[in-house]
Parts: sequence; C-alpha cells; structure tokens
Amino acid sequence: MDFSPLPTSSLVGAFLIAFPALFSIVNPVGASLIFHQAMSGRAREERLKLARQIGFYAFLVLLGSLLLGGYILNFFGVSLGALRVAGGLVVAIRAWGLLMDPQENEERKTSQTEPAQSHEANGREDVAFFPLTMPFTTGPGSISVAIALSSQRPTEGDAVAPFFIGAGLAAALVAIMVWLLYSASERVMRLLGPAGARVLSRLVAFLLLCIGVQIIASGAENLVAKFLAAHHG
Repeated sequence: MDFSPLPTSSLVGAFLIAFPALFSIVNPVGASLIFHQAMSGRAREERLKLARQIGFYAFLVLLGSLLLGGYILNFFGVSLGALRVAGGLVVAIRAWGLLMDPQENEERKTSQTEPAQSHEANGREDVAFFPLTMPFTTGPGSISVAIALSSQRPTEGDAVAPFFIGAGLAAALVAIMVWLLYSASERVMRLLGPAGARVLSRLVAFLLLCIGVQIIASGAENLVAKFLAAHHG
C-alpha cells in the first residue's frame, strides 16, 4: 500500500496542503497592516475598491502559477522529482527567512508599496496590480511556492483534476482573505498591531517550513525510486 502524508490525489488533500502554504507565504494578515499604512491617505471607498481589485488579481496570479508553473518547468525537461526537491528548497529557504527575521520582511514589503504612494501623490490610480498585487501581495516568493505546490500534482490522469480543483479553491480562499483583510485593515491594525502580526508571521512561517521539508522529502523519494528502478531494471 502506497501511503503518502500528502494525499494530493484527492480534492480535500490538495486543498489541505495548498491552503496553509499559500496563506503562509502571502500572509494577508500582516500584509493588511502595511496596506493600511501605505493607503492611509486614501478615502475609505477607494481603499475598499483597491482591496477588491488586489484580491482578484492575487487569485489570477496564484491560480496561473499553480496551473502552469509545473508544466512549464516539465517542458524544459525538469523531472517531477527534481522539481519537487528544488521547489521544496525554495519554500523552506523562504520560510526560514520569514521565521528568523519577520521585521526585515515587513520593511521589504513596506518598500514595495512606495511606488503606490508616489502614484497617489501624483493622483494616479493604476496601482492595484503594480505594485500592490505584484510584488507586494503575490510576489516572486508566492509564485515560487505556488509552482512548488503544482509539482505535487499526481501522475495518474484521474487524480490530476481533483488536485487542481482543490489547489484552486485554496488560492481562491487566500485571495478572498486578502480582499476581506485589506478591506478591514483598520480593524486588523487595532486588534493585532505590529507586534501581534510578527508573532502570527512566525507561526505561519514555521508551518511553511514544515511544508517545504515535506515537499523536499516527497521529491527525494521520487528520485530514489526512479534511481532504484533504473538500476534494478
């Protein structure tokens, strides 16, 4: 019996592995505090509109990375096992940085909103996608995590659709949380504050680190199995 700790062949299993990973790397709670600080000069109706647009764009970025990322790398001859190991390393390294220095991550995120603040000063409104969705909300880290998750797709044809549906639902839920938390950023600021956000960031970063290690283990198992099959065959 082939038992995997990541039951990605089922819709529920794919959702349960994708949601915590995407939530951890996007961190909509912590990002909503920075969003509130960066957009404090805008009217409430405008902030609500931006939050809705960012949530929609974030969903498209995450879904596109989940659906296409793994297949694009496979097209260039990267095996599924190698993709899992590399993707897991990216996730684990990213999580380690978030775990060790959440304040540095906050400062980087804050600097990413500076173009939005300069656009605001100039009266321009085209900031929802750049920089508030990319790279602030779903930057290279989020995209690499989504691609790493797409490497977890099953090899059997019948199980691929449930995997992508489950992962897609996870991306949708994260995007909805981005929309809701950015919309309620003032309340989140009052409730958590920067110190509370850092504690939460460390908790979700540890969860992301565990997921990255599990993806590496899954890829290594795949590579070892192929190596043994080739030498015994």
